[in-house]
This record gives sequence, C-alpha cells and structure tokens, in this order.
Amino acid sequence: MSHMREAKLVVVQSFGSQWEADLAKSALEAAGIDAMIQADSVGGNRSDVAFHTGGYKVLVRDEDAGAARDVVDPPKKRA
Repeated sequence: MSHMREAKLVVVQSFGSQWEADLAKSALEAAGIDAMIQADSVGGNRSDVAFHTGGYKVLVRDEDAGAARDVVDPPKKRA
C-alpha cells in the first residue's frame, strides 16, 4: 500500500464507526481496489473523537473513486 502515499487520495465514504469502515475497506480490497482508513481516534483510544471530527473516512486513489463508490454504495437496480 506504499504506492498510495504518492497518489491523490479521495474520500469514498465516511462512517460513524470503525467496524463499518473496516467492512467497506475489506469489500474494496476484495474488489481489487486499494483502500485506507483515516480517522482521528487518538491512537485508537477515543473513538468518540473520530465520530465528532468527521468519522472514519475510507480513502482510495482518485482514479479508483468511481468503481469504489459502486462497491460501497451499489447503484440501485432499475425496474
């Protein structure tokens, strides 16, 4: 994942809890999309801080953003 350090990263979605962000990250990685989670939880000790500072943000490379959004929030089936 070190190649993500040089890439332009975008927020795909923010979540109110660590487990939701972990689930989204796992789904993205299963789809072949590198992802990372950004949150200010004071070293994992204060999840309430992360919640009040924008939540747990799932980030991907800019060029993967469209596909990533389809994974974490799939388009609704059309009738």
